[in-house]
Amino acid sequence: MKRSKRIETLDNRPVNLDGYIDEWPEMGFVAMRSPYDPAGSVKVQDGRIVELDGKKREDFDFIDQFIADYAIDIGRTEQSMAVPALDIARMIVDIHVPRKEILELISGITPARMAEVLNHLNVVEMMMGMQKMRARRMPGNQAHITNLKDDPVQIAADAAEGALRGFAEEETTMGVARYAPLSAMALLIGSQIGRPGVLTQCSAEEATELELGIRGLTTYAETLSVYGTEKVFIDGDDTPYSKAFLNSAYASRGLKVRFTSGSGSEVLMGSSEKKSMLYLECRCLYVTKGAGSQGIQNGSVSCIGVPGSVPGGIREVLGENLVAALLGLECASSNDQSFSNSDMRRTARTMLQFLPGTDFIFSGYAAEPNYDNMFAGSNFDAEDFDDYNVLQRDMQVDGGLKPVTEAEVIRVRSKAAKAVQAVFGHLGLSPVTDEQVEAATYAHGSKDTPGRDVTADLMAAEEVLKRGITGVDVVKALAQTGFTDVAESVLSMLKQRVVGDYMQTAAILDREFSVLSGVNTPNDYMGPGTGYRVEGERWEEIKRIPHRIDPLDM
Repeated sequence: MKRSKRIETLDNRPVNLDGYIDEWPEMGFVAMRSPYDPAGSVKVQDGRIVELDGKKREDFDFIDQFIADYAIDIGRTEQSMAVPALDIARMIVDIHVPRKEILELISGITPARMAEVLNHLNVVEMMMGMQKMRARRMPGNQAHITNLKDDPVQIAADAAEGALRGFAEEETTMGVARYAPLSAMALLIGSQIGRPGVLTQCSAEEATELELGIRGLTTYAETLSVYGTEKVFIDGDDTPYSKAFLNSAYASRGLKVRFTSGSGSEVLMGSSEKKSMLYLECRCLYVTKGAGSQGIQNGSVSCIGVPGSVPGGIREVLGENLVAALLGLECASSNDQSFSNSDMRRTARTMLQFLPGTDFIFSGYAAEPNYDNMFAGSNFDAEDFDDYNVLQRDMQVDGGLKPVTEAEVIRVRSKAAKAVQAVFGHLGLSPVTDEQVEAATYAHGSKDTPGRDVTADLMAAEEVLKRGITGVDVVKALAQTGFTDVAESVLSMLKQRVVGDYMQTAAILDREFSVLSGVNTPNDYMGPGTGYRVEGERWEEIKRIPHRIDPLDM
């Protein structure tokens, strides 16, 4: 058959390399409204919920029971459930209804009623809701700091540059899990050189991650995964109760904790129970709230290809972010895995969180080239920094980053690499050569750096654990090798563990180590002229992109 050249051209567009599927509720491929979703209902008897979303207590699975006992305000649930879903949806976008009033009302509704509320909102209305409901007044951003070689020198340099660029949190992981102690240490040092007060974490096996946190080598954790069906939860070797216990273990040691969930995981694991992705994610978020976590990393996250394949799936991703905010949780709104071959589509997906602002617009912007991202390719990466900064400038929106100069980047990368060299040398760990310092200072990614002695690094990582090296040892090593300012910053991070204020909802630290959170800097948006506005020095900072024309030079 003779083909239309127009259609041939369109067929070859990157967007048509993506995967798409029609709705298939029986297998869970439906974004927001499945014919098998339950209707919202509740019944309270003798101070206990005995019916939840059409299911009697004797028929509850462990997710239903946990939600009924720990995640819903039993004292007001019947009152809240008497308010029609459409009325609640209208309150969310009504600038005359304050956030606090909505949080109180929402505290009594069930997961199925929450899904009904979200189904009344279109994308623009969800964005309006997110602008009002996010916990912290000012939005922020989080970075992934990783590389193919698990090179701690490059991790430190990239962490310093990322902190300089404005990331309030930085997260690393490894290709080889045994590298975790060195990666955590390098991330801690580099982050404090870029900007004092940046929170860091090392995503590893949970026992290792907890131990690194206890030792003061990390300051937060976010990979405590929860799921929306009992079968998938069990397949993940967990229950809501074990997650609540683990949350307490972290928090009792002074670590900020954020859970992880996201639509599509139940579909991928073959047990969606025919329910919509939104309804199952609502259950995840209620478990998160009931377990006592201050926040969630959600927005499909690593499962983004699943909602991205069905009609309305990206609307659902924004919807689940909004549900987190409606439950009073910190929301790190994903954007951390690329789901499309289309640059237009991946940018459009991010704008849904970028424009209204979330507590963390990315729960992992790749602050390295995507080939170095060990979490899988992020929706934006180091090669998109200038584009991202121009988008902030174009729209006068605070996306959590700022333009930097080449001289600043070289300075902080060099200092971070030299600090790791000094600390590793002082502690008798694997050596860092001057060649490696120089390469990391000027590198774009691991293709630009020499290899390290993997055997020596792994032995050093084991030594960190065997010798009981802690954050205090890092402080001493920095101070005794001439990096006294960095030592002061790392020590200040350790002091925060004792104070505990950065465990408040949506907490970050500024460069003076003051806490900015949903408690002491709550979102106060109530329509035009209210809430956080990009103005003053922050607006001047955003405007200073490279390659602009300065009229004074004309």
